[in-house]
Amino acid sequence: CTGRGSSAQKQEDFVLAHCSTSSAAMAADKVMKGLDGVKADYTAVSTVGKHEAGLTYRGYAIEDLAEHCEFEEVAHLLIHKTLPNEHQLKEYTARLAGHRALSASVIAALELLGKNAHPMDVLRTTASVLGCTEPELGEAGKADTGATCERLMGAFVSAMCYWYHFSTTGTRIQLHTCKEDGLAASFLKMLRNDGKQPDPLHIRVINAAYILYAEHDLNASTFTARVIASTLSDTYSCIAGAIGALRGPLHGGANEAVMRLIQDLKSTEEAEALVREKISKKQLIMGFGHRIYKKGDPRNAVFKDLSRALSERPGGKPTLFEVSAHIEALMEKEKNMYPNADFFAASAYHQVGVPTDFFTPLFVVARTAGWCAHIQEQLVGNKIIRPSSAYNGPPKTEFVPMDRRSKL
Repeated sequence: CTGRGSSAQKQEDFVLAHCSTSSAAMAADKVMKGLDGVKADYTAVSTVGKHEAGLTYRGYAIEDLAEHCEFEEVAHLLIHKTLPNEHQLKEYTARLAGHRALSASVIAALELLGKNAHPMDVLRTTASVLGCTEPELGEAGKADTGATCERLMGAFVSAMCYWYHFSTTGTRIQLHTCKEDGLAASFLKMLRNDGKQPDPLHIRVINAAYILYAEHDLNASTFTARVIASTLSDTYSCIAGAIGALRGPLHGGANEAVMRLIQDLKSTEEAEALVREKISKKQLIMGFGHRIYKKGDPRNAVFKDLSRALSERPGGKPTLFEVSAHIEALMEKEKNMYPNADFFAASAYHQVGVPTDFFTPLFVVARTAGWCAHIQEQLVGNKIIRPSSAYNGPPKTEFVPMDRRSKL
């Protein structure tokens, strides 16, 4: 019998239905580790890795911004969505200068932190203290994130330098709040605390670094900030969480790891031997590879040019640049891998005299603008970010009373 009501046909229909249901369940439970390839939201802040645009901030190519702008112009662009005119830039720079002043409460907290604290933890603490002493006011999710961003960028530059000097020498430095100076020049003046005007090329390096690190789509720290913002928490909490994410060596800490890799290499031969040894042991070479940029990070070219320019000047370190360039060529040849922004940033920072542990905190100063631009964007039409997981634990199990549990 071959009718639809036959036993054989019913069994076939059951099997097909079961397979279809199982396939649908498997599709529904598909996991994208690291959220790789998942588009979590729309953004108008930046493009990353788009073939037609490259890396842009609100439509402007990163190469143009790094060559022609002060960081304050880019911060204004990210937060206020337009490049400032001359009057607006002067006003904005002066406002950020005022925010480099620190209250007695913040200074007292910084003086409690010992010299063994990591500067990233110092900045995270600074954000938390400011959140307590200068809290955002008003209804949750409707605070002035742009104003908090300005406060944090200015405070971060002063906090890292004040803590650095006090924790190492007990010196209470004069905080630099001159309204004519931007965040790049003021950082170098407070870091060095020697009363001298920094070299213009050194200011240019820090300024360019701020611009190049200011924004980069939904990276780990930015996504962290948006997740926290989606709960309608305050901006300080969002930034403190983002700093925690950026602290990790797979994110912002990579430039510090690069410096520790190359700092003791005295020749290209030493560099090649070290890299080949690491490749043979399948060890990670920090500063190479990127989930999005498969043929090179556009920020790397800017950092490389700056590192080269520094190496050719009196007091520069040509061997450091040569070693870096040799490793770059070797990794392309042997592994078909290209440097990300962190690789030549390390040698550039080092030649300017920035302590290695300050590499990532400088990242924080700049990325605060990008984080806050995303916080603002998240709060427009906000929906709490709450992904699901595919459970792979044990099945539902009968509860075991204490007297029946194993003593092992």
